[in-house]
Amino acid sequence: MGEGTSVARAEVLAAREALDEEFVRLEASVRAAVDIPAKIKRSPVKAAGLAGGAAFVVLGGPRRVLRGARHAVFGRPEPLPESMLPKEIDASLRKLGEDGERVRGLLEHEFAAYLVQTEPARKRRDFSGAMTIVTIAFIRPLVLRYSKHLAQQIFATDSTDYDSRLEGVRARLGGTTGQNSSPAGSDPSTAGPD
Repeated sequence: MGEGTSVARAEVLAAREALDEEFVRLEASVRAAVDIPAKIKRSPVKAAGLAGGAAFVVLGGPRRVLRGARHAVFGRPEPLPESMLPKEIDASLRKLGEDGERVRGLLEHEFAAYLVQTEPARKRRDFSGAMTIVTIAFIRPLVLRYSKHLAQQIFATDSTDYDSRLEGVRARLGGTTGQNSSPAGSDPSTAGPD
C-alpha cells in the first residue's frame, strides 16, 4: 500500500509540475502577443498599416465605401421630407369635416390613388434595394475575412519574442519549470508573421 501511494504522489507531483510549466508558457505567450510597443518598434510601417486598417474597419469605412459606390451607380437619394407635426395633422383632418366615416373614406380613397400613382417609383426603389442587398452579401464576407486577418496580424507572436518573454517569466518565477521552451503541440512561429 505504501508503494502505490508513493507512485501516485510522484504522478501528482509530475502533473503539477507540467501544469506549472503550461501556466508559464501561457503567460509568456499572452505577454508576447499583447506587447504592442515591441511590435511597433520591430516593424513600424506594418504596425501603422495594421492600425490604419483597424481604424478603417472600426470607423465604418466599408459601409461608407459601399454607400459611396451605391450613390455613384444609382445617384444620391432625395432627402427625407420634413415630417408633419401632430398639431398640423389634427388641423388638416379637421378641415376635411366633422363626419368621421366620410373623412375615413376620403383618406382611404386618396391613399389608394397615391399607391397606384407611386407604384413605378416603389418598384425602382425595390430594385435598387435588392442590388444593395446583393452587393452587401458579396462584400460582407470579404470585410469579415479581412477583419479576421487583421486581428490575427495584430496578435501574432514570433518565436524570438515568445522565447524572450518565456525566459522573463521563468526568471521572475525563480527558475525554469521545464526544459521545452515552446508550447506543447504548437509552435509560436506558426501563429503568423509579425
